[in-house]
Amino acid sequence: MSLEKTFIMIKPDGIQRSLAGGIISRFENKGLKIIAMKMIRINRPKAEEHYEEHKGKPFYDPLITFITSGPVIQFVLEGQNAISIVRKLVGATNPADAEPGTIRGDYVLCTTFNIIHASDSPQSAAREISLFFNDDEIHNYNKNLKDYYCRN
Repeated sequence: MSLEKTFIMIKPDGIQRSLAGGIISRFENKGLKIIAMKMIRINRPKAEEHYEEHKGKPFYDPLITFITSGPVIQFVLEGQNAISIVRKLVGATNPADAEPGTIRGDYVLCTTFNIIHASDSPQSAAREISLFFNDDEIHNYNKNLKDYYCRN
């Protein structure tokens, strides 16, 4: 098992449907550690850079329009095999193929509005994290809270 970092983005439809808290809690409940988080509105050039691998595909322009249509929540998770675990929790891109119990299986009806993005490889995770987060926005901390419990 390897300690990995991965990038997640709750898309505008996830924010508009007030699903962010429930989505974030799924990752925390699994045991993954949030090491960076912010809400932004992505501008077109940044969106084009993020989705550059899809340029020229029929869904590219609608995707760019959609992802820039409202705020998103972006975060970085860390944990053992984080990338594959997150991908399983998120579910298949096509909601018809997404298993019940996954985020997309529980909340998504169509591929266009699939509420979440998750890195699909270590290379993608590294690229996406560096695209949206500076080094000083990523935090290393210990999850051991025993030193913080009240002693009275």
